[in-house]
Amino acid sequence: MRYILSAANRRILSKFASLNTLVALDFDGTLAPIVHDRDRASLRPSTRHLLAGLAGQYPCVVLSGRTRSDVQARLGGTGIKTVIGNHGIEPWSISPAWEKAVRSWLPLLSDGLKRFHGVSIEDKRFSVAVHYRAETRKQEVRHAIRAVARALGAVRLIGGKQVINILPANAPHKGHAFERQLDHSRCKRAIYIGDDDTDEDVFALPNRQRILTVRVGKDRDSLAGYYLRNQREIDRLIRLLLELRSGRRVGPGTLVR
Repeated sequence: MRYILSAANRRILSKFASLNTLVALDFDGTLAPIVHDRDRASLRPSTRHLLAGLAGQYPCVVLSGRTRSDVQARLGGTGIKTVIGNHGIEPWSISPAWEKAVRSWLPLLSDGLKRFHGVSIEDKRFSVAVHYRAETRKQEVRHAIRAVARALGAVRLIGGKQVINILPANAPHKGHAFERQLDHSRCKRAIYIGDDDTDEDVFALPNRQRILTVRVGKDRDSLAGYYLRNQREIDRLIRLLLELRSGRRVGPGTLVR
């Protein structure tokens, strides 16, 4: 992995900025800092301002493991119109069969994990997220979640930061949704920025000449080509994309719409 904000990589960013490029971003851990209470996740004011500028200069999409409506409510004022939720399921691939399956999982998960008081089971209609940030027995709870999941039938597990997501095994993932959005946008190139296991489905896509992949946080096991050191650097990357597009410096108070 190479550091995307290094001087040596400015040329590759300039190339993408000069073309019809789709910019796709994850929400938690990428646009917004990870927080203890997921309901309190939000963009920093500086990121919101820069994101509004980005949406005015590039075709943009946000892909999240959250429900689509949840993310849309957190992007107010940014001008981002396209949001893909539930790890790629919403809005194109919603299925009554998957909704029915998730409803059947919930009591089994609740019963199987009831001894862990730091666990929260989030019903996202077409998938489930089992959060264990507040649980002290981390390894034990991860084993327990996977054990219960084996009794749910055909499911796919996606790990994350203090969470395990459970999806129908044949549901589309972020990689599928990203490719569909890229084709729909008719863009020649794309930049994808994410921070977690669910984003690896995009990082694993072929055609590195067309897709620039950036992971928030360096990880030698990631398939992303580039990295940011931490979530706070998302502002620097967005600002650089704006400057390369407009040919002028974007300072903290600059109007970037």
